[in-house]
Amino acid sequence: MSDENKPQVDPAVEAELAGVPDELLDKETDKLGEALDRLREDLEAAKQEVLYAKAETQNVRRRLEKDIQDARAYAATGFARDILSVSDNLARALDSIPAELREDDKLKNLVAGIEATGREIDKAFAAHGISRIAALGLPLDPNQHQAMIEIPSADAEPGTVIQELQAGYMIKDRLLRPAMVAVAKKPD
Repeated sequence: MSDENKPQVDPAVEAELAGVPDELLDKETDKLGEALDRLREDLEAAKQEVLYAKAETQNVRRRLEKDIQDARAYAATGFARDILSVSDNLARALDSIPAELREDDKLKNLVAGIEATGREIDKAFAAHGISRIAALGLPLDPNQHQAMIEIPSADAEPGTVIQELQAGYMIKDRLLRPAMVAVAKKPD
């Protein structure tokens, strides 16, 4: 080792080491250098592990935040599915009342009450991000429509929805219930 590369040694330590042979000192210095190199490598590895742990913690936090947002956004899904059948039955009840009975003075208030209840359900759906899926006249979309039957039709393109058997609904950007539809096919 040249004099300029030699580490500075405390004079008191130098005096104590004066009687120790250079060969032994060089050997001990080499061992200390190797130990120092290993410690540096261990320190670098520990720094990397800490960085990875921080990154993983941040990823877990982000996933949990997304799960919480999803839970809030879609918490009403089960309840909404149950209420859809109530809405369907209410619509069926209105559709089953003949036009002449709708004008009957005895039934006018009943019809008005059923219609008002239907509007309230629609308003509640809208408040919770539940929307009806468009179907009639559109091409069949397997992500939103469930084809129940095919009907021969010369008026509509094959694969076009020509009848809605049951309304479909979305809750925000997720499918709540597919629309059950009849689809046009080429006439025989």
